[in-house]
Amino acid sequence: MSQNVDTIKPCYPLFRDEDYKENLNAKRENWEDFEGAEKVQETFDWTTTKEYQELNFQREALTINPAKACQPLGAVLCSLGFEKTLPYVHGSQGCVAYFRTYFNRHFKEPISCVSDSMTEDAAVFGGQKNMFAGLENAKALYKPEMIAVSTTCMAEVIGDDLNAFIRNTKKEGHIDEGFPTPFAHTPSFVGSHTTGWDNMWEGIARCFTLNEMEDKEPGKNGKLNIVPGFETYLGNFRVIKRMLSEMGVEYSLLSDPEEVLDTPADGEFRMYAGGTSLDEIKDAPNGIDTLFLQSWQSDKSRKYVQNTWKHAAEKFDIPMGLEWTDQFLMRVSELTGHPIPESLEKERGRLVDMMTDSHTWLHGKRFALWGDPDFVLGMTKFLMELGAEPRHLLCHNANKRWKKHITKVLESSPYGQGAEVHIGKDLWHMRSLVFTDKPDFMIGNSYGKFIQRDTITKGKEFHVPLVRIGFPIFDRHHLHRETTLGYEGAIYILKTLVNEILARLDEETMGMGTTDYNYDLIR
Repeated sequence: MSQNVDTIKPCYPLFRDEDYKENLNAKRENWEDFEGAEKVQETFDWTTTKEYQELNFQREALTINPAKACQPLGAVLCSLGFEKTLPYVHGSQGCVAYFRTYFNRHFKEPISCVSDSMTEDAAVFGGQKNMFAGLENAKALYKPEMIAVSTTCMAEVIGDDLNAFIRNTKKEGHIDEGFPTPFAHTPSFVGSHTTGWDNMWEGIARCFTLNEMEDKEPGKNGKLNIVPGFETYLGNFRVIKRMLSEMGVEYSLLSDPEEVLDTPADGEFRMYAGGTSLDEIKDAPNGIDTLFLQSWQSDKSRKYVQNTWKHAAEKFDIPMGLEWTDQFLMRVSELTGHPIPESLEKERGRLVDMMTDSHTWLHGKRFALWGDPDFVLGMTKFLMELGAEPRHLLCHNANKRWKKHITKVLESSPYGQGAEVHIGKDLWHMRSLVFTDKPDFMIGNSYGKFIQRDTITKGKEFHVPLVRIGFPIFDRHHLHRETTLGYEGAIYILKTLVNEILARLDEETMGMGTTDYNYDLIR
């Protein structure tokens, strides 16, 4: 074996050594019922055809590579955004291991989250005893100031009642009566991670304000409430804070995990860092208004704010790109009376200058993209502002109302006329679309690399590069620190897209004396 203490290799190129190749071939021949390379190639080629696409889009009982995650994942992220809060999942230990690992791989940070380890007996008799011990131990061991409880499939299938269980836990003396324990039912078999975020935020808001509205009055504290939604770009928290600060606006960012998901390596472990204080969420009904940055994923929370806090909480489009960032800032200015400062006007002007500089390269380029409803909507709008053409838009966790709205957005621009919108579809559907109606690029999360590799396998002329913008990003480092909102976010997206286009052009013009033309150094 070539792996020894003097020559430590990672899996690549280790698995290219002859002894490993022999082992893999023996495994394939003796244990995997391998059909042979010709049959594999024949099947692969068929799955790239229009005939296969038609069959693929008739699929009903199977999801392949879904462009979404499950509800408790979103609930955990929402909980992490509150000061000294411990996310607690009522369910099996394996589920929580998945949530923590998923975020570990994206943020490259330790993620604090516990479960009450429900097993087979809890599935029969219910999980109340697990909650008695779990909440008591979690509070004693990790010393949070709030524990936010969500559920997994097991707890939901057997019908565990979180409200009753938490009340009984306090009645039995396992935790103090007044200890904050907001909860949300987050069944994994319906909705998605954005639904779970919405449910958990509404649960936290309900816990602190439902029965505490007597002395509350909209506008009393002079602050503006901002609700980010399921947001995994840490730069987006920072850019919203910066823009509001430059406007001189007082605000409360309701769920702010920026700091706990980006702690420094200075020798001190921080289980809790930053976050929205409990006093802020208690005082939030006194705000001027509440703005939900991702309105399409916040239906339940918006209705609660409108009905209980008596805020307008009007729906608006995510502040991505030029026009919708303008709209956001103008709305903030209108609500608060604070003018948009010269610093933001200059930043806007720089974005417009960059758009003009890069327009010739972005114009007419066709993109396929996928992700959450607000992300796909904002990215589509900005692509059209750049003169690019969104072609295949896929959103697994969107509804018909969203589809109707994005269709109107597409119809408002000449660059959106050729777009197709797919809701409830997965990335295996996207794979068919990429093969039968080839775009120039894909925009999406790391799971799109499987589609990209398949296009390369079919041949160089079928290659569709992946631009990694979205969630999760597992196979590149530190992209989660970038910004996609505001003028700053638009600048990042523009730079990323145009430089991917120029990198692709370099790949296609490497032939000495044959293809090495087109202003090779000046683009």
